[in-house]
Amino acid sequence: MSQKLNWREIWPTLLGLSVAFVAALAIAIYVMQAPPGDLRDLLQFLLTSSIPSLVAGYLIFLVGRRWLRSIRQKVLLAYSLGIVIAIINIYVTSQLMFVSRHDFLLLGLLLIFAGLLSASFGYLLAGSINRSLAQLQAGANRLAAGDFSGRVHLTEIDELYSVANAFNVMADELEAAFARQQALERARRDLTAAVSHDLRTPITSIRAMIEALHDGVVSEPEMVRRYYSNIQAQIKNLSTLINDLFELSRLESEQVQLELEPVNINDLLSDVVESMQAQANSRHISIRGIFCEDLPLIKAEMVKIQRVITNLVQNALRHTPENGEIALETRLAEQGVQVDVIDTGEGISPEDLPFIFDQFYRGEKSRSRETGGSGLGLAIAKRIIEAHHGQIWATSDPGHGAKFSFVLPIR
Repeated sequence: MSQKLNWREIWPTLLGLSVAFVAALAIAIYVMQAPPGDLRDLLQFLLTSSIPSLVAGYLIFLVGRRWLRSIRQKVLLAYSLGIVIAIINIYVTSQLMFVSRHDFLLLGLLLIFAGLLSASFGYLLAGSINRSLAQLQAGANRLAAGDFSGRVHLTEIDELYSVANAFNVMADELEAAFARQQALERARRDLTAAVSHDLRTPITSIRAMIEALHDGVVSEPEMVRRYYSNIQAQIKNLSTLINDLFELSRLESEQVQLELEPVNINDLLSDVVESMQAQANSRHISIRGIFCEDLPLIKAEMVKIQRVITNLVQNALRHTPENGEIALETRLAEQGVQVDVIDTGEGISPEDLPFIFDQFYRGEKSRSRETGGSGLGLAIAKRIIEAHHGQIWATSDPGHGAKFSFVLPIR
């Protein structure tokens, strides 16, 4: 690939040359108080030596940096060109000014000494840059190898320090993304195992009962009716599980378009209490509503919020013993309208509490399979509330009941 003249690179050198011209003339005029004739000679000397040497030096650097593979070599080339250009300028100027050869050689030796000393500092600078780049490369290699804990810490404050900070930010993001990916993978495996178990159990039970009916093992009319009733119940559980899985999948993929409308949360809770009253009475459980008057309307999809409340009340019914109580309360909170579903059941252990909204999570007591449910009700409730930009949480005093709360913003 051919090298082209890059004015964005050469303009600092041209600017430096212009500043040097102005500084030389200013010193000659105001410090040395040189006569006009000497000023003309000085300008002629500078133009005669500086411009050709500058062009030649830039062309050599342009070609040299293409073939040099080390920052140290490129820095040394730049310093060497500066030394050579300075010596050429002095030589040309000395010839024009008729300076003796002895003086020129002496001045040249001094310039070579100063140039080599300057080049040694350039070598040190290049070494520092190389070490910083080596640290960046080592950090990049660690990331490429899958070690997302690698970070680069430079001590020198310069552009490479900013690059290292940007690299560390990128590494933080990659580490967080990798952690999220691992969490999602674990959740996928857990979900697959839970779904497999929850599907296999009723299917196995249905198969066993159908085979018993088909083979004539069960022939008594009463027992046959019981088997058919159990088969229907198992099929209903399967249907509920499949519907819940489909609903949860839609909620998590954010494919649900909410149909928002003004909703009076007190009226919605009253409907749920009325619909669940018969089930509560059959288990001798008291269910009542304690509503805050004059609550503002909320913008929500009524059917989905009703499902959340129904899930919470059904969950409370499953874990509340006979002669227990369930209360549905509303209040005006700082974040919006808050709903509390409080029961007097066995409560939730502190070990289970952080996970009760996870898919298929069942603790030892609070969410055991014997109590029924697909294990997805609370997970669906959480996704629905979050889709409405609200929050849902639970608190519990083990042995004395639990309280599930959610708050929806007023919009």
